[in-house]
Amino acid sequence: MALALITGASRGIGRATALQLAQEGYTVAVNYHQNEAAAADVVNVIVAQGGRAFSVRADIGDEEQVEAMFALLDKRQEPLIALVNNAGILFTQSTVENLTAERINRVLTTNVTGYFLCCREAVKRMSSKHGGNGGAIVNVSSAASRLGAPFEYVDYAASKGAVDTLTTGLALEVAAQGIRVNCVRPGLIYTEMHASGGEPGRVDRVKSMLPMQRGGQPEEVAQAIAWLLSEKASYVTGSFLELAGGK
Repeated sequence: MALALITGASRGIGRATALQLAQEGYTVAVNYHQNEAAAADVVNVIVAQGGRAFSVRADIGDEEQVEAMFALLDKRQEPLIALVNNAGILFTQSTVENLTAERINRVLTTNVTGYFLCCREAVKRMSSKHGGNGGAIVNVSSAASRLGAPFEYVDYAASKGAVDTLTTGLALEVAAQGIRVNCVRPGLIYTEMHASGGEPGRVDRVKSMLPMQRGGQPEEVAQAIAWLLSEKASYVTGSFLELAGGK
């Protein structure tokens, strides 16, 4: 038995990934920040299906909380072999000229610093250099890192550009230590995140502009993440999987 930590696993892509990994035999650590009931629901669904899961609360942008979360994982009998950096935030659609430093910094703290901190702690536990048995990390970026998200979320897109660079750099650092680091870049996926941007129906509004003419489902992203974590992707590191319907 082995442990997989998924940040931001109470909804959307994180929830779908938790359910997928549980089906594949991982014990799943369901990280959440605020919605305890939603995280408990994910755990309950997994347990009802015969899987193993537990929830752990932490704001990944807070270093002390991240350290406490990993210390909690250390108390379990199973080694951490998988990390999915998924937690992310965005705010109401805005042009760059209307952004505030407070908003920019909040986005970067969660979407960039949080990913760095979780990667740091995972590497300390997985790396053969530290006596670990290896592992795999998947960072959830966004097609926005390529497209820029003009007039809507340039700050969010920029944070995901940083995630892309983190993926490349960390993959090279730890490749010889038994750790693979890869990235998925979802496009327009049906998740609750669009409501945070002020437009819950955004996917349906713009899906006709996509080559595939439809939005994606969280489960489609989850399956890609699961593959990157698996032994089937044992020679894959520093790679990016586009999940954006052709855009």
